[in-house]
Amino acid sequence: MEDKRKEIQEKVDLLNEASRAYYQESREMMSNFEYDRLYDELVKLEKETGIVLASSPTVNVGYEVQSDLPKERHPSPMLSLDKTKEPEEMVRWLGEQKGVLSWKIDGLTIVLTYRDGTLYKAVTRGDGEVGEVVTPNARVFQNIPLTIPFQGELILRGEACIRYSDFETINETIDDVDARYKNPRNLCSGSVRQLDNRITAKRCVRFYAFALVSAQGLEMRTRSQQFDWLSGQGFEVVEHRLVDRENLRQQIEWFAEHVEINDVPSDGLVLIFDDIAYGTSLGSTSKFPRDSIAFKWQDETKDTTLTEIEWSASRTGLINPVAIFEPVQLEGTTVSRASVHNVSILKELELGIGDRIRVYKANMIIPQIAENLTRSGSLEIPETCPVCGQKAVIKKDTDVEVLYCTNPDCLAKQIKSLTHFVSRNAMNIDGLSEATLEKFVARGYIRELADLFRLKQYRNEITTMEGFGQKSFENLMNALQRAKKTTPARLLYSLGIPGIGAANAKVIARAYKNQWAAIENASEEELVKIDGIGEVMAAGFAAFFAEEKNRRIVRDLLRQLELDESFEETGERRLEGKTFVITGSLNHYENREALKAAIEAEGGKAAGSVSKKTDYLINNDAASASSKNKKAKELGVPIITEEEFLELLKSGDETNA
Repeated sequence: MEDKRKEIQEKVDLLNEASRAYYQESREMMSNFEYDRLYDELVKLEKETGIVLASSPTVNVGYEVQSDLPKERHPSPMLSLDKTKEPEEMVRWLGEQKGVLSWKIDGLTIVLTYRDGTLYKAVTRGDGEVGEVVTPNARVFQNIPLTIPFQGELILRGEACIRYSDFETINETIDDVDARYKNPRNLCSGSVRQLDNRITAKRCVRFYAFALVSAQGLEMRTRSQQFDWLSGQGFEVVEHRLVDRENLRQQIEWFAEHVEINDVPSDGLVLIFDDIAYGTSLGSTSKFPRDSIAFKWQDETKDTTLTEIEWSASRTGLINPVAIFEPVQLEGTTVSRASVHNVSILKELELGIGDRIRVYKANMIIPQIAENLTRSGSLEIPETCPVCGQKAVIKKDTDVEVLYCTNPDCLAKQIKSLTHFVSRNAMNIDGLSEATLEKFVARGYIRELADLFRLKQYRNEITTMEGFGQKSFENLMNALQRAKKTTPARLLYSLGIPGIGAANAKVIARAYKNQWAAIENASEEELVKIDGIGEVMAAGFAAFFAEEKNRRIVRDLLRQLELDESFEETGERRLEGKTFVITGSLNHYENREALKAAIEAEGGKAAGSVSKKTDYLINNDAASASSKNKKAKELGVPIITEEEFLELLKSGDETNA
């Protein structure tokens, strides 16, 4: 049966790959005849074995959207496992018994129930007492059987996970490095708990069975028999080895040698007594079952020298210490930084520059300081913020000492304004997400807006940041170079002056014929005379440029920018006083922003919603049931196509559309 299950999986994978090549990549892997032959063979195998995988092309899994995930209490608590890092302890624990040694998969534990040969229910482990029902999502796991030969009630446990290879493929589709997923387990957890299982289906979640809870009417003596039986029912079972005290050390070494090449994320091993009756007779403690134990890899540690403490400011005002040390190899990667988290831990470690420290990767992932071998305690805690230079003070937060910047105007606390500055309608700088900006500010690369255009000097530092290699850096440099060539309207909007939106910035720039000197020196009295600029906007504008600090920021920016102050009179301004709303897809204009620009260039206004003040709704699909169409019809607002808008632009006359 195991061979046939593997044959089913191979045919499913091959047929799906052929379909993907044909429909998504416009290429043929095989002829229609060959595809049909394989398909018929798969159908025959599925009928013969009773095994139908969720990813099989012979089934259509219905997608389902839920409003929330129902909760369900487990019949008995799902306990955690006791742990050890010592192979000798594993040998002592096993004694004269035989055991089954397997990967401890780093994913999300799921309990599956089958009735009448069909998947009936899937529930997460949750807190061990209560889990979440995720049946629709389990139905789209890559390798889960929707039907099995066994017709009685079957309950089993396993681990849902995303393989490293699939995780990397998913991350490669995300351009923003800071938006990429941090590790397979986090991605898996979020994928399994989606309310829309179409999202789960795209995440390549796989299920590996590790325990048979019950199979109605069946009794088995050993865990290894259970594994074989589950495999025969169509489940992929966790990779395992039968062991005794003589070969246990050798098998632990085998797993240790293969952990780095294992495509399935693992954070250790599990050893369970093979004899089910013996294991069950041992019962459990209040925390752990006595029939199994987990083995965690010994953390690899290296000694190195502390060379610097970098104080990293954040948007919350906290200034956190980061240890910089001479690079060492840990778990196959070069490591030179580790967070110290807060002042309390810094003091507890008694750190000083030049100290010999021992470092490791927690769970083989996160660099940490294990201990300080020298403990000089000579490190001085700064009294000023590394970003703004203003006073920094130590505060106590739930008995933990933290360093805090007291300056409310600290740039580290103004991440939102930086995010606005680089946004699409402002300076339009790709590759600078909010998270990336926060990292750059924390490291002192950005102290004011103009520093964005000086990031090139930090090439070496940035290209060694997690997820930010040479290609990402070059893309960012190209985006910054493009952004340098800008207009007075874009620059004005990017400054984030209260009340001055993109449309208002264009109106003001046009009123002053794109001359920046005139724009920044505009008085409140002059501004209110501009059609569309009210008293509140004018006051906010004047107040902004009245502050010398803001003028200095702008002066520094202008030294980095190539400002296009050219201006062409549009003559009659044929759309003066007309208000338009745009909805739906466009054919003639590149996007809505381009159409808005055309409207505003002729004196018109582009609004976001339909109201009594709207003159036209531009929609190429006048019959659509969109909310804007309905509103326009209710108010008697004409709905025109792009073609009709272009005619209107030519004539300047109102259309009867």
